[in-house]
Formats: sequence, structure tokens, C-alpha cells
Amino acid sequence: MTDEVAREAMEYDVVIVGAGPAGLSAAIRLKQLAAEKGGEIAVAVLEKGAEVGAHILSGAVIDPISLNELIPDWKERGAPLDTPVTHDQFKILGPAGAAALPMFLMPPLFSNHGNYIVSLSNVTKWLAAQAEALGVEIYPGMAASAPAYDDAGALRGVVAGVFGIARDGHHKPDYQPGMELHGKYVLIAEGARGSLAKVLQKRYDLCAGRDPQKYGIGIKELWEVPAAQHKPGLVLHTVGWPLDDKNGGGSFMYHWGDRLVSVGYVVHLNYRNPYVSPFDEFQRHKLHPEIAQYIRGGKRIGYGARAITEGGLQSVPKLAFPGGALIGCAAGFVNVPRIKGSHNAMKTGMLAAEAAFAAIRAGRQRDTLVEYEEAFRDSRVRQDLHRVRNAKPLLSRLGTFWGGVVGMLDMWTTTLLFGISFFGTLKHGKSDAAATEHASKHKPIFYPKPDGVLTFDKPSSVYLSNTNHEEDQPVHLVLKDPSIPIRLNLPEYAEPATRYCPAGVYEVLTDEGGSNPRFQINAQNCVHCKTCDIKDPSQNIDWTTPEGGGGPNYANM
Repeated sequence: MTDEVAREAMEYDVVIVGAGPAGLSAAIRLKQLAAEKGGEIAVAVLEKGAEVGAHILSGAVIDPISLNELIPDWKERGAPLDTPVTHDQFKILGPAGAAALPMFLMPPLFSNHGNYIVSLSNVTKWLAAQAEALGVEIYPGMAASAPAYDDAGALRGVVAGVFGIARDGHHKPDYQPGMELHGKYVLIAEGARGSLAKVLQKRYDLCAGRDPQKYGIGIKELWEVPAAQHKPGLVLHTVGWPLDDKNGGGSFMYHWGDRLVSVGYVVHLNYRNPYVSPFDEFQRHKLHPEIAQYIRGGKRIGYGARAITEGGLQSVPKLAFPGGALIGCAAGFVNVPRIKGSHNAMKTGMLAAEAAFAAIRAGRQRDTLVEYEEAFRDSRVRQDLHRVRNAKPLLSRLGTFWGGVVGMLDMWTTTLLFGISFFGTLKHGKSDAAATEHASKHKPIFYPKPDGVLTFDKPSSVYLSNTNHEEDQPVHLVLKDPSIPIRLNLPEYAEPATRYCPAGVYEVLTDEGGSNPRFQINAQNCVHCKTCDIKDPSQNIDWTTPEGGGGPNYANM
């Protein structure tokens, strides 16, 4: 047991934590294999969102290569991939103008020919229906809050469904201690910076010999625009303004569905200036004529934010450990230049499922699935990441312009020379938290006030995310040392939590005249992006799971 609480246990062959593309693909593949081999396999999927897809946020342009493999007749089954990409644009923005880069000059991997603009939230809902039709048990609103180990130290399962603990720790009348879900193998598919994945990586030393994981914060809005401004199938990516050359990031805009436009911004979290506010950089980005022309006169109908893994191949941890494995963005398989990870997440879920199924058929359980590690090394996922392994390090070293130029040349050579790069494999160096410099080295940034037409504030944005938490529960954003925000982060870093959080969770309150500063956590605003857990320069914030069902409830995101 993980603590002294007595809990009931449910036994499965495979337990999967997270109903995203990786977790659901693993569940479907397990059931497919059982049907092919004439056997049975019991599979459970836990999802902390109130429903499948509630916490799924992505651009998204999806490469269907893994879906073609997993469910070849997805079109006939009505998968929500309805808008094929018809036009690719990549532009460099200045303060008022833009320069388009010819797509033929860019490495082939940048082409979105054959890809689809989607709501990844809707795609996961559809995948969940396919999984349930095969007999997969899916439990939404069930947050996996802790690992459970057997006597040999292997991962036996997870604790899920703990409800009714008050903010001060006492048990309310509706208290439920939860239960343990045990599996012969447990697949962790929590997405970027998962709370269980953090614990397991440390326990089993999975990151030994790897570079630190790198992240970006992706902030997205969904707009309904006038028909004259809607260009179905248009994919527009930009770099440049409003970020300067030292602060990495870029935007995406995708036209899809019935007059829908997904517009968003990714800021690399290794920025140095603690005064940077990714949310506000995104807001002023929308004022650029190149962006405003498409959304002016429209209505903003959705908002969300989520951390994105950017470390690539150098940062992928050891994937398998006694009793379990990391799949999808819990391990970090995003191809940063392509701004795509769903296809790799799905494939790693399938690879882990195949390894686990074969092991269970052979009578094994709770050992290390070395076959999954081997399958990854021989997979197209590793090849995909190997070709772009230097893109992120070059951006970090050389800045957006020269890092982009040299990175594209490197991607051309790796494409033409079968993965060979003149740079070898570059390292990332320090973590994103360690990249933050003291405030004394930088000047504050004064962002324009929102106009309520193209630009907005954090409270109105969080409202659109449908975020809700049971207020009388323990604060899930845990300060390891409650004194650090005011004692250390405020004088040295101007407490950047008040700016890097895209949901207004963190505030520094003072008395009249600015005296007696106090750090306040508005946990009910949290959209589960995990940025605080990543970027806090003191690494003092530990993101843990709130009660299941809490957080955002995204629609069409």
C-alpha cells in the first residue's frame, strides 16, 4: 500500500493512466491483439478529467500515420478528421509586417500535405468510443493520485478516486478513500510533466544519462469568425514578433470546421527574463495585422493552456521499469519543428501495448518491458526525433533567427544524409527553471491593457476554459517551502509565478502602500498546464492531482 488507508483493489491485466492519444491507442491495441489471438485481456483506463477529452489541448494538425495503422477504416467509422490541410504558410513577423518563407526551401518534414486540422479533444472522445466498443473500461473523473508498489518494489498499480478531503485535511461526510487498481503492467500516459511520471522517474532513476526535459507553454484560443475571413484548410505558422530573438517561440493558426479558427502561441520555457508573461505575449501577438485580419469581427469561444515537451530525443528517459512504462508525452515524443506529437504518442502506446500483451501471454508480470525499449529504438518514432534532434539546442544557443536558419540546414542534411548531422547530437544543458535569470538583469515589460475585442484578460479567459474545482479540498499546488515565494522569489526574480501562469493562479498581495507582501494561490483557477511545476526558478511548486473531475472542460479544443 502507498499509505495506511485501507482500500479495496480491482485487478486488471493492464492499467492505463490517462485517456489521451497514447493511452487510448494502447488500450485499443491490447484489445485488438486479444481478438487476433483468441484470448481475453482486462484493460482499464483512468482519466482525471470529468470526461474523456476534457483536459486535452493541442493545436492541432495531426499526421494520420498512426491512426492509419491502428484503425485503417477510421474514415468509414466517422473519425472527426474532417478538414484536410490545403495550404501551408510559414511567416516571420516584424512589429507591423511579415515575410513569407517559400515552403519549397524548408525541409520536407515541414509540409502538412496529407495531414488534418482537428480538435484533439474530439479525436480522443472518438478513440474512447472505439476502445469501449472493444471492451475497454474507461473511468473519467478518476484521478490517479499515487503509485502502489508490491513487496519487490515493482509498480503494482495506482490509487484513484480519492474524494471528500477538506482543505484543512479532515474527512468530509462524502469522503471516499478511493481504491487501488492493480495490473500486471501499468502504462503511464499522463501527458507532459505528469505527476505520477515525476515520481516514477525519480524512484527508478529513469532520467540517468539523459538531458533535462525541455518545455514550452502553449496557449490557445478558439474563434468563430465571419465566413469571408474563414479559409478552411489554411495552416499558418509564424516566428518573430512580439518575442525578440532571445526568447524562443512562435504561433499557429488553423482554419477548420464551421467557421472555426484555432489560434495559439508557444513560448519556450527556457526564457531568461522573469518579467516575460507568455499569456500577454500571445494577446499582443493577435494585434499583428497578419493575425488580426482573420479574427477581427469574430467571437472568441474557447481558451486553454498546456505545457508541451520540447526536449526531443536527448531528453527521452528510460521508458520501461519494473511493472510499468511511460508512453506518449509522459516521456516526451514531440517533434518540435513539426509542432506535432500525437502521431508519436499513439505509436508508442501501441508499441507498449504489444510488448505488454506478449509478456502477459508468456506468463510474465511486473517485470521490466525491455521489449518496449527495443521496439522504440527500432521505430519510426525514434527516427522522427533523430532527424530533428538539434533543432531545439540550436534555437537555445543561437536565437530564433540564426538558430532557425542553421537548424533548417541541419534538418536538410539529416534528411538527405540518412540522419547524419555535422553537429552530432547537441546537448540541452540546464533545465528551464535554471535558465531564469535574476530580475536585476532585466527591465520590466509593460503589456498593453486588453481591449476586449482581440485581446483579453486572464479571468475572462479562464471562464471560457470551463475550469472548476471543488473549493473545499487540499490545495493541489504544493509549496515545498511556503516562505520561498516572498523570501526568495520576490526579491530575486520579481516572483515570476504571477506572470508565467496563464490562468492567474498566483498573486502577490500587499497592504496599502505595498507593505506586508503575501503569496496567494488561487487553485480553483488552475487549468492543469503544469507550467508552475516546470518554470519556478526555485523548483518549489509541486503540481499534484486535485480531486478527479476538477480542472478545465474543453470543448472543440
